[in-house]
Amino acid sequence: MSVNRKGFTLIELILVIVLLGFLAVVAISKYYDLTTSARDAAEKGVAGAVRSGILTYFAKNKVYPATLDGYANRDCSATIKCFDTVLDQGGVQKDWTKDSATAYTGPSGATYTYTAATGAFIGVPED
Repeated sequence: MSVNRKGFTLIELILVIVLLGFLAVVAISKYYDLTTSARDAAEKGVAGAVRSGILTYFAKNKVYPATLDGYANRDCSATIKCFDTVLDQGGVQKDWTKDSATAYTGPSGATYTYTAATGAFIGVPED
């Protein structure tokens, strides 16, 4: 009498689980790298828009704006929008922090400084 066994052995199941775990780790690390890159690109995009807004303000008013927004040192939110003086869309709503009257910190931790005399908005990464 022959026994017909169908199914997987315990070793085969363990091997498949280990392989799936390894693939999940690789996929998660790739996803994390993509989200970090996207966040950095979005920050640079906002900084570029602010620089463009400063130049547009200067073109309209023949003077650089005294401040980039009218708020005290705070995180940006739905009600407190950073850069609302120079961005027509109502400013940036989140992920930025106003450190002082002329300094902002972006989502990546980079510090951006505004100089009203020259209209410069310069980003300096933190060490």
